[in-house]
Amino acid sequence: MPPRILMIVTSNARMGDTGKPTGVWAEELATPYFALVDAGVEVELASPAGGPAPIDPASLKDKGENEAVIERFLADTTLQNRIAATRKVSELDPAAYDAIFFPGGHGTMWDLPTDAGVKSAVEAAYANNKIIASVCHGAAGLVAATRPDGKPIVQGKRVNSFTDAEEAAAGLTQVVPFPLETRLRELGGQFEGAPNWQAYAVRDGQLITGQNPQSSARVAQYVLEALGLVAP
Repeated sequence: MPPRILMIVTSNARMGDTGKPTGVWAEELATPYFALVDAGVEVELASPAGGPAPIDPASLKDKGENEAVIERFLADTTLQNRIAATRKVSELDPAAYDAIFFPGGHGTMWDLPTDAGVKSAVEAAYANNKIIASVCHGAAGLVAATRPDGKPIVQGKRVNSFTDAEEAAAGLTQVVPFPLETRLRELGGQFEGAPNWQAYAVRDGQLITGQNPQSSARVAQYVLEALGLVAP
């Protein structure tokens, strides 16, 4: 049987009460998705609410004007159908998957930290020694989860995410519910990162976390290594 990965995306399409659209950052879904399926992995898309997952319009240009991976993303009817009909996380059995993967996008900051289904899925994956990976704001899916001993899953672990400096550069420090890097540090994570917009990812045991869109491919590579599908 090929490995199975549960890719959990945001259901949230608005940045708080600003009215500004958000959602999944297309590249942070597309690059890992294609890296995984091209390696023979079965990928299931899920979200807190189920149904259509919003794609951040800022992460897409008109067809023909995007980088190659986004053009493939737009043309892939199988993937588009999955985005239009994601499964509801709380209705799935985490034990059926070899890994959980969180693409980013600012939408994640409003629903992943507070969704009971996401929390339960991450905790079950951690307790069963499954891989848990995230890119950029996808690490918001990690902040509520605890280990069987009640401690945060990131405590004492080397972790990474969209940095506070990058949030400030994006002009959204006062918009997001909390600064993600700061929260991971408060939970006891050993945060490490790179300068703004530089590719960076870290693996510490089960946890694989990447900093920004530039890090998507590196996170996917680490996941494939962790699953034994490619050599380190």
